[in-house]
Amino acid sequence: MRVMVVGSGGREYAIGRALHKDTAVEKIYFAPGNGATPQLGENVDISDYEELADYVEKEGIDLTVVGPEAPLVGGIVDIFKSRGLKIFGPSREAAQLEGSKIFMKNFLSRHNIPTARYIETESVEEAFRFIESLTPPIVVKADGLCAGKGVIIAQTYDDAKKAASQMLSGKSFGEAGTKIVVEEYLDGYELSLFAICDGKDYVILPAAQDHKRLLDNDEGPNTGGMGAYAPTPLIDDELYKKIEDRIIRPTVDGMSAEGMPFEGVLFAGLMIVNGEPYTLEFNVRFGDPECEVLMPLLKTPAGELFDKAASGRLRELKVEFIDKYAVGVVMASKNYPYRSSEPAEIIVDKIVHTELADKAHIDYAGVSLIDGKLMATGGRVLVCVGLGDTIKEARDFAYMLCGQVHFAGKQCRSDIAYQALREA
Repeated sequence: MRVMVVGSGGREYAIGRALHKDTAVEKIYFAPGNGATPQLGENVDISDYEELADYVEKEGIDLTVVGPEAPLVGGIVDIFKSRGLKIFGPSREAAQLEGSKIFMKNFLSRHNIPTARYIETESVEEAFRFIESLTPPIVVKADGLCAGKGVIIAQTYDDAKKAASQMLSGKSFGEAGTKIVVEEYLDGYELSLFAICDGKDYVILPAAQDHKRLLDNDEGPNTGGMGAYAPTPLIDDELYKKIEDRIIRPTVDGMSAEGMPFEGVLFAGLMIVNGEPYTLEFNVRFGDPECEVLMPLLKTPAGELFDKAASGRLRELKVEFIDKYAVGVVMASKNYPYRSSEPAEIIVDKIVHTELADKAHIDYAGVSLIDGKLMATGGRVLVCVGLGDTIKEARDFAYMLCGQVHFAGKQCRSDIAYQALREA
């Protein structure tokens, strides 16, 4: 089987790495990939979706797996399917679950799926009235895609009103913010739950938890994610069942009933309040860096899983996971997340510790190959992933590997998975 992975980040590298371990996968292509993905396959520098479909036809590629949200919201799946090409991901219509916060919240409301109280509006006056009816903190969200930056948690009424007015004026996020959602703040702890869906059936993956803040102790600005771990001990069988019965199954059934069956990765961002799950958001692809800690836990061959899901045949497959924990630590560039940094050469020490070589690996993200040297050129540069029989062992291996990686200005948190270790 020949497989194309669309995207260029650590998530796509992790997917490619899982496919590389599948003996049924003959060759992997990345569009566009990054400076390290040639270690796993071939980079293809094509961004136009029709041209990419031409290439897939010409090369006899059997399956395309889409990593990021933008191509999904942009309709890449519809283009490929219209040409009879097999592709893993939701249609443009189904991708509205991530592409529009308003669509998502209204869908939740229609299907009685638990979520925070909210309004959608284009009116500053209406937004202000609803803000005044809530107790701070107050959540203000831009409707469209904002690369993970379109959510403001305002600590005061004035801050909430400022966020709402700046979004609605187009000042904050342009067109993506000219419609907004204002909602109550839910006080609990967050979980990330992913389900692989084929339109009718689904497989729920081990629950993960990520760390959004830049600095230790969850301080500093929000980022795309500074680390993650899975499975988290902050969930038990009873909570899994509540999430499946109240959120995942009604979503898959509801999307099908509304004529847009959901195929691909359904990513439920959840808030757990007094043991009860609420839906904060849906994304329509793997999270990053959650993907980097979920892929190594997959025992079932990745190519077979994605192929069956893209063919509406998940029911035929028994999906299994290894009985281990994974912890991923993001190593970021000097100025992340404030501004770009100077390119810096990445040096990885030769790993002589046999157990470390077996229990840890690197997923590369913001890297480029320049004059034969691997350079850190993005914000989040790479993820060091450790596997272990306990979360502590997995974390220790991840940080041991971090110590083997060097580039000018590197930064990472030192407390990834602290919630789980505190609970242990």
